[in-house]
Amino acid sequence: MNDQLPALPESHAELASDLSGIVCDYPSVDPAEALTALAADAAEALGRRDTPAGLREVSGFTVLLLATSWYAASGRVLDRRLLDTYADVLDSIRVTLAPAVCHCPEGHPDDVLGDDPEHLVEYGVSLLTEAGRQLLAEDYEIEDAELAVLDCPAFLTDLADQAAGTVHMGARRLFGEIDVSGLDTAFLDDGRIDFPAVQDALARTWEDNAGPVGLWCARRWLAGQVAEDERIGVMLCLRMVVQNSYEGLPPSYAHAMQAALETIDLDASCDHRIHPWSAVADRRAAVLHLYAPADHPEPVVPPELAGRELWECPGQYAELARAGLRTIARWHSATNSAGGDGAR
Repeated sequence: MNDQLPALPESHAELASDLSGIVCDYPSVDPAEALTALAADAAEALGRRDTPAGLREVSGFTVLLLATSWYAASGRVLDRRLLDTYADVLDSIRVTLAPAVCHCPEGHPDDVLGDDPEHLVEYGVSLLTEAGRQLLAEDYEIEDAELAVLDCPAFLTDLADQAAGTVHMGARRLFGEIDVSGLDTAFLDDGRIDFPAVQDALARTWEDNAGPVGLWCARRWLAGQVAEDERIGVMLCLRMVVQNSYEGLPPSYAHAMQAALETIDLDASCDHRIHPWSAVADRRAAVLHLYAPADHPEPVVPPELAGRELWECPGQYAELARAGLRTIARWHSATNSAGGDGAR
């Protein structure tokens, strides 16, 4: 590298390090704080767009917002305010740049930035200052015409559109109203719950069925659309979803499941030493045996635990609900603590 080139400002080198850690999913700083500050800095830069420094910053921050948008929308930071902040500043960028007229003689090459988030962070931070741009041009042998593309209003508008799409999709997935009514056709037979069909859906793990199945069960429970003899089946299916969702589910799913579990009397007690669910080795088989015994006659628990009154015991319901609520609480705790210590 040319020794005469200026150094990247220390604060920008730190910014590049912090954001690289975040987009690589090994944050060394609080992601919520870092990304909220990034969006705020981008909004401030828009107010300086009538200066050369402001123009450079708008380009750099737009690239950085694109680079980090996937993380903001991933659910690793369960804070709707962060998504709203990103959406607001990206919308402001698009409005400020309108009409986005392109004067680039060769258009916008598809590979001008690439799609690697860490690479985008390096580009974005470098674009913020003249010194960074000189370093970028030197390191990657970038011609002036290519750098000019990165300041093109039409190009930046397209980047902002991409980032906004990611953010809006994440907001819907994490906090939106999820429609699972289509599962009625699959899971109901003459108004009765077809538990083998529910279990078949849960077995298709490659289709990411757990969240929708759990949400369907929770909403049906909360709406009182569960017959008396279906209650334990719905609760067992719901418990299976929570237990098997190792990395947690978004709030749009988890909140309804938590609400359903909280309808159970958590303090219910009984004289039973053990309940059937605690003795089951194959939980799918247990649900199938309970609701389709002709097709699945094999016993799933010892005879002394096979009585329906034990399955329906309030004490067992309480055990299932307490365990499920503990798991959901861990989802929230794991997500909210991720970032400060590099946890994933």
